[in-house]
Amino acid sequence: MQFYKDKLLSPGQLKRLTEHKYSCTTNSLLDGLLQPWWDWLVSKVPLWLAPNLITVLGLIVNIVTTLILVYYSPDARAEAPRWACFLCALGLFIYQSLDAIDGKQARRTGTSTPLGELFDHGCDSISTVFVALSACIAVQLGYYPTWMFFQCFCAMTLFYCAHWQTYVSGSLRFGKVDVTEAQFTIIVIHLISAIFGPEIWMMEIPYLDGFLVKYLLGVLTIVCAVANLYPIFSVIFTGGVGKNGSTVAIPVLGVGTLSNYVAVIFYAGYVHVFLEFCKVFESGGIGKNGSTIAVVCEDRKTRFLTLTY
Repeated sequence: MQFYKDKLLSPGQLKRLTEHKYSCTTNSLLDGLLQPWWDWLVSKVPLWLAPNLITVLGLIVNIVTTLILVYYSPDARAEAPRWACFLCALGLFIYQSLDAIDGKQARRTGTSTPLGELFDHGCDSISTVFVALSACIAVQLGYYPTWMFFQCFCAMTLFYCAHWQTYVSGSLRFGKVDVTEAQFTIIVIHLISAIFGPEIWMMEIPYLDGFLVKYLLGVLTIVCAVANLYPIFSVIFTGGVGKNGSTVAIPVLGVGTLSNYVAVIFYAGYVHVFLEFCKVFESGGIGKNGSTIAVVCEDRKTRFLTLTY
């Protein structure tokens, strides 16, 4: 069945598509440690199993386990059963493992194609939403809607920007602390909630009056986001040309390139969301257990714990 009478891609574009080779460089701290596990796992996968099926299975597992968590805590405020958090951790580990071996299976069976790469990353983009959402539910961020939005926004922003720089440079690059480390951090978060219950995130850190354990998640998110966005935008601002001639380095008004202008606007939007997130701390909101970072001083005035970066 033909949907379009005209061809969407020119002969030249089709030729370059057939010549496309997946390019990736990684400095990830965990990838090297997990390679033996991934190599062993893919060796146990039958050759007849399609790589795309592995991708879909991982995505389905991640979505189903997250939806179970959502079912028990639809507003991210109710305490979900501990087994649901454990199930989410297991589902994320299975997804992460299958996502790591689908490309290996494709190369192993000689079925690696540009369409398979697009399909893999498309599924990853969907999974990013569910992974971020499950982490927010595990620590009951529903009491802080702006903060919850910020966490999800950071996850999707980092994913988008990572592929933006891939489009510009022609190679997907992973830093020392990147997606694998983020996934395992979220697995640990789920396991902590499963073992100790979500109330552990409401505990105060000793010697830091009013500073709850869950606030560390916000701090880690900001530090990791900035650490990853800097090298990503360094590539985007240079406007390099990828293998297929792809580039967003289009001169505009003789000053800078389209890449520069878009990146500045994007960064400005990120800063705006970050400032909105900081207002959560500044307002001294009250959580489930009446916790607050608005600490009353001896002079009866309220001071606020201010995070500076």
